[in-house]
Amino acid sequence: MTELLLARWQFGITTIYHFLFVPLTLGLSVLLAIMETMYVRTGNEIYKKMTQFWGKLFLINFAMGVVTGIVQEFHFGMNWSEYSRFVGDIFGAPLAIEALLAFFLESTFIGIWVFGWDKLPKKLHALSIWLVAIGSNLSALWILIANSFMQAPVGYAIRNGRAEMTDFFALITNPHVFYQFPHTVLAGFVTGAFFVMGVSAYYILKRKNLEVFRRSFQISLIFGLVSVLLVTTVGHMQGQYLVQTQPMKMAAAEAHWETADPAPFAVLAVVDEKNQTNSFEITIPKLLSFLSYNTFTGEVKGLKELQTEAEVVYGPGNYIPPVSPMFWSFRIMVGAGTWMVFITLLSIYFWRKGSLESKPMVLKALLWSIPIPYLANSTGWYMTEVGRQPWIVYGLQKVENGVSPSVSSGEILISLIGFTLIYGLLALADLYLMVKFIKQGPEQSVHTHLDRTDKGVSLWT
Repeated sequence: MTELLLARWQFGITTIYHFLFVPLTLGLSVLLAIMETMYVRTGNEIYKKMTQFWGKLFLINFAMGVVTGIVQEFHFGMNWSEYSRFVGDIFGAPLAIEALLAFFLESTFIGIWVFGWDKLPKKLHALSIWLVAIGSNLSALWILIANSFMQAPVGYAIRNGRAEMTDFFALITNPHVFYQFPHTVLAGFVTGAFFVMGVSAYYILKRKNLEVFRRSFQISLIFGLVSVLLVTTVGHMQGQYLVQTQPMKMAAAEAHWETADPAPFAVLAVVDEKNQTNSFEITIPKLLSFLSYNTFTGEVKGLKELQTEAEVVYGPGNYIPPVSPMFWSFRIMVGAGTWMVFITLLSIYFWRKGSLESKPMVLKALLWSIPIPYLANSTGWYMTEVGRQPWIVYGLQKVENGVSPSVSSGEILISLIGFTLIYGLLALADLYLMVKFIKQGPEQSVHTHLDRTDKGVSLWT
């Protein structure tokens, strides 16, 4: 295998491992802040118990996220030195701000929060977890500002073969950020909500620690409903934005080869990339135009026409990303999102009727839905990055030109195998610790437990 392919595999695997932990950090930090705020406002020790239980799980996940994230920055110097040389003046600035501002804020106050229980005033201690949540989400903002430059370069000039920053304000106000950041953060909120809902459903099914997990379920269900509806809405808006700014990416995600007005939506397709066609497809007439423009008419350019346009602008070459993986990644992401909307609305419906505890199938579905947002996150991120191919910086530098010239395939292969094994062990350790502390449950409440046989008690009391 070539150095380019191995370097791409290594960074891709590292990113996927890291992105297993990031969304839960974003969502669970906010849920912890909400729970502790309720403790401060009400003085009810149950909310303190809830915060401490979910806090243990948050800390495990946070530690794994830090470990897997640090290595990514070394890739830029080791495997992607030409990319770093070309765009380091721009790409390095938001990453430096993320480390010096957001990560320091997050890591400092997480220490205060961990060691400050019963030592700090309640309001000050609650403020510390809010600052952790703010820092976590600010980290996402600065990283996505850097990534958005790769997707849609702004505020730069090419000098001496390098991209140099000319307008920092243009960089941080890149229109791409205003779609990518809320979609990513809201996906994290959904991940946190489904994690708390799923674990709470497990305990409700077992009729254990009901006073903790009934309240946890209620908070996460409301939080999850708002988040999943917002992430779906923002995702739709982002798709329409990409139709205008990265039409090749969206055409690949739809396996849309021929320009059409109105354009049909392919529900299922067998993609023949060699012959640039779909050998089999099931389509819904006009739907792709509607999804692109909110109207059943409107031209959606196909991959063939976009390839021709790209050759005129950038010269000969293949500018079509891998269509089949893009097509199915998009549908897995959308399918996962559809399921999460459905199961959340169904849970809200039974909650409103006061009969959710008597619906074990719904509670089991929520428990088994914990991995669903992770699946949506990973496929969505895959689509975002692979859909930019063959560009590492859209329109400015191809991936093949960003790889380090002095690193051999053998060296990359050895580190690839090493990182994959180590990260695999870390993921297993994370899963083991999560399951261990989930099964251990919260500490015994100072209040009297609800009778496990009292099925007449409402889930929301």
